[in-house]
Amino acid sequence: MMNALMPQSMPGMSTMMSGMGTQMPAAPAMNVMMVPRCKMKMEKCTGGMKIMCSCEDKMAASMLQDLCAAMPGAMCSCCCMMNGMMLCCCNLAMGVCKCEATKDGVCITCTTGDKNCCSMIQACCDTMSMMMGCGCSCHIMMNNMPVCCC
Repeated sequence: MMNALMPQSMPGMSTMMSGMGTQMPAAPAMNVMMVPRCKMKMEKCTGGMKIMCSCEDKMAASMLQDLCAAMPGAMCSCCCMMNGMMLCCCNLAMGVCKCEATKDGVCITCTTGDKNCCSMIQACCDTMSMMMGCGCSCHIMMNNMPVCCC
């Protein structure tokens, strides 16, 4: 006999009471990727900005170089985070970004021939540099895939 206090329409209750178990759905696969930690420096250059990422660990530097080499001509973006919250994200789609391997990481150069686009890129450089100087972490992404963080 059913208890009068138990609701009659509890999902899955009838199968549990009858002894027949229900099959639990498989947990979704986690999509996790480790990105190399590096030291990051941003500076203005003619026509735009440069982002220098350098790793102390040779394995991290190699991984960073491989990630960047896998996406030539990719859209580059920089996100500044503080306490797990994104404070600012600069998409550098207004320029052409090129990534070159260095001895201990990469140098990403984002430039344009347009005066207004150059001003926007350099404003992103100023903003990101200031935020990192105030303690924010910065994540560099290529086609929205993180390639490094500082």
